[in-house]
Amino acid sequence: VQLVESGGGLVQPGGSLRLSCAASGFTFSSYAMGWFRQTPGKEREFVASIKWSGGRTYYADAVKGRFTISRDNAKNTVYLKMNSLKPEDTAVYYCAADSDPLGYDRSPFGYDYWGQGTQVIVSS
Repeated sequence: VQLVESGGGLVQPGGSLRLSCAASGFTFSSYAMGWFRQTPGKEREFVASIKWSGGRTYYADAVKGRFTISRDNAKNTVYLKMNSLKPEDTAVYYCAADSDPLGYDRSPFGYDYWGQGTQVIVSS
């Protein structure tokens, strides 16, 4: 099983980034997918999740209206489009796969597979 994130980097406040997570080694279309983030000394924090079909999405209050999660089951890829970025969005972002396909799990303990993370830095 592999989850490989990409698309992180340095961006100015107010800017945008799109993260991608390419999955392999499991039946991607049967899993819900999530994005989490973590800063040093803090617990991993839920950002967004999406149902196996893409028909339902969930967001943390801190990112609602600014971030959009989506997936392409034909490409085994999940995305996180991040707009209006703020310095407090600076973190390592992880994608994760949940064998419960409904996608509403906000706890990292509910997810089965994890990527290695990609760094996002929001700074002027």
